[in-house]
Amino acid sequence: MATLKEILTRRPVAATIRLTVPAGGARPAPPVGPALGQYRLNLMAFCKDFNARTQKYKADTPMAVAITAFKDNTFEFTVKSPSVTWYLKKAAGIESGSGRAGHVTASTVSVRHVYEIAKLKQSDPYCQYMPLESICKSVIGTANSMGIQVVKDLE
Repeated sequence: MATLKEILTRRPVAATIRLTVPAGGARPAPPVGPALGQYRLNLMAFCKDFNARTQKYKADTPMAVAITAFKDNTFEFTVKSPSVTWYLKKAAGIESGSGRAGHVTASTVSVRHVYEIAKLKQSDPYCQYMPLESICKSVIGTANSMGIQVVKDLE
């Protein structure tokens, strides 16, 4: 339950913007510019903060960003790690998954790959308190739906 002070000091939210931006590649050009510009947010401040937060990732890694724009033209944002599908495609060495998942196998990954992806995803704010086993099961389910077979060891 929120206290009275928290309720009174809350800033009114104008919008929540979700974008996928390459790591270290935020520029005031599209798609970032028009999305933030319509809420009169400081584009350069966002670009500098985002690029500073994502400099540890390899360039062109797609990062999901949730930006909360407030009515007083300020913003807050959270950066999530790349999607599980992106990690699986990199681990399997393919461009896209199978068009007929369950019938045609696009590629294979080992259980070790799944474990490493799950460890990386555990740092996400939404997966922070989930057990690693549950995240691994989720990664395996995503791999199956992409037509990627999970094997014990790669030959």
